[in-house]
This record gives sequence, C-alpha cells and structure tokens, in this order.
Amino acid sequence: MILSAILLSTLLGPAAQEPPAAVATPASADAHIDAGLAAFKRKRFRQAEIEFRQALDADPQSAAATWYLGYTYYKMAEPKRPFHPDKQKAAELFAKAYQMDPVFRPAWSPSAGARRSQRAKPAAEASPPAKS
Repeated sequence: MILSAILLSTLLGPAAQEPPAAVATPASADAHIDAGLAAFKRKRFRQAEIEFRQALDADPQSAAATWYLGYTYYKMAEPKRPFHPDKQKAAELFAKAYQMDPVFRPAWSPSAGARRSQRAKPAAEASPPAKS
C-alpha cells in the first residue's frame, strides 16, 4: 500500500506541479514600453495596448506604462464620440500615472528631453552665463 502511494506520487508529482512563473523585471517592462511606443508610432494602437499592458504586468508601479496605456486608449477613442468610456479610462490612467510619478513626461515631450540634458550637465554648465 505504501509502495503504491510512493509510486503514484512519483508519477503524478512533476506533472501535477505548475511550472514556475517567469519573473517580471523592470528591464522587461522597459522592453515592452519600447515595443509599445514603436507600435504606437505606426498607429497600431491594439498592439501598443498589448505591449503597455505587458509592461504593467512586469512592473505595476511603472508610471510610464500607465500613462502610455492611457494615451493609447485615448487615441483609440479619439475618432469616436466625445464622451466615449475609453476617454474616461484614459483620464483615470493619466491621473494614476501622475500620482506614481508627478514629474513624468512622455518620451516625445520637449520638457522630457530638457530635463535629461540638464541632469547630464554639471550645475555650472546648466545655466547660460549672464551678459553684462
């Protein structure tokens, strides 16, 4: 009886266990954001939505993935009526993204590039010299 129980548990053990889930990392979230932005630029909004959702699955605290998903919903609803439910969903995601990171700016925002360049320069070079 014990022998049959051991044999049964040995045979069913590995098959009955679930495979370990893939570990989500911020790097994989960034990869999905990049893929989503590429799809978004080609106006493939459904593919962008999938990528941004996967980025959120990988990093639920990603303000970028949240904001870009919201903007994707907005763009998909843009040609529809003014009060489309997806526009409300987009507004909620925008608010959530800015709660996560109040200084977040999208990649195509002029102020996003300016912020990066100011961080890269030493403080003495960040401001232009005063004219006399």
